[in-house]
Amino acid sequence: MAHDESPHDGWHCPAERTLEFLSGKWRPMVIYWLMDGPLRFNALQRRLGGVTHRTLSKTLKEMESDGLLSRRDYGEIPPRVDYSLTEKGRSLRPVLEAMAAWAEAGR
Repeated sequence: MAHDESPHDGWHCPAERTLEFLSGKWRPMVIYWLMDGPLRFNALQRRLGGVTHRTLSKTLKEMESDGLLSRRDYGEIPPRVDYSLTEKGRSLRPVLEAMAAWAEAGR
């Protein structure tokens, strides 16, 4: 497709959709920390450092809505909920690895 043509799905370039999934300060970091397996909210918040409860909650809900992660509620008291990457979320690993390699090469 020529650069001046508009794609059928409304995206202007192939990377735009990927960038939307990784937009924001916390999304790439959430994906990074969940690559090794599920984490509970408080454990994820500790690893991220500096994110407020409200911001992390909003980010996780958006990422769940986008199909990047799943939320598992065990229905226990006290509440026990963990978050894990879906197949779609895990598929972003090479993208994050490429970003890390680029950052390392540019130092």
